[in-house]
Amino acid sequence: MNYLAHAFLSFRRPEILVGNMISDFVKGKKINDYPETIRKGIRLHRLIDSFTDAHEATKEAKRFFRPHYRLYAGAFVDVVYDHFLANDKSEFKQDQLMDFSTETYTSLNRFTEQMPEVFREMLSHMERQNWLYNYKYRWGIQKSFGGLVRRAKYLSESNTAYVVFEQHYKDLSACYAAFFPEVKQMALAYFQSLFQAD
Repeated sequence: MNYLAHAFLSFRRPEILVGNMISDFVKGKKINDYPETIRKGIRLHRLIDSFTDAHEATKEAKRFFRPHYRLYAGAFVDVVYDHFLANDKSEFKQDQLMDFSTETYTSLNRFTEQMPEVFREMLSHMERQNWLYNYKYRWGIQKSFGGLVRRAKYLSESNTAYVVFEQHYKDLSACYAAFFPEVKQMALAYFQSLFQAD
C-alpha cells in the first residue's frame, strides 16, 4: 500500500500514523530508537504490506505491470490502490478526503524531530503538493508514477505504467474493490489488539 492507504489505516492515532508512514525508512534495529507506540505503527505498516503482497487481487493487479516493470510491479499497484481509495465514496464522502489530508499533515508535522531525515524532507514535498489529496486525480497518479521512477535505482520511465493504468483501469478498480475491505478489516483488528491493554 502507498501513503494514503497507510495513513488511512492508522485510524487517526497520531503515533501509529507516524510509524506507519516512516516504516520503509526504518531499517533493522533502528526500530528500537522509537517510542513504543510509533514502533506499533511500524509493525502495523509491515503487516499491511505483507497482507497486500499475498492477496490474490494484488497478484492479479501486478500482472498488468509485470511485463514492463518486473519486480517493481507491486510499487505501481500500491500507487494505483491509493487512487481508488481516494475515490472510494464509502470511505471518503464529499470533501472528507481534503479534510483527512490536512489532518494527516498536521499530525505528522508534530513529530518531525523523530522522523528519519529522508522522510522528513519528503513530507515537505508531500504536503506542499498535497499528494494525499491529489491521488484522486489521474494526473496525480501520473506524477506519482514519475516520482516512483525517480526514486528507483533500476527504472528509467513511467509513461508505460500510466498507459497500463489507463488501459486496465476497470480491471485495476475491480482488484481494489476485492482487496481493500479485507485489508481494512485485518488492519483494524490488529490495531485494536495493540491497545487492548491500554
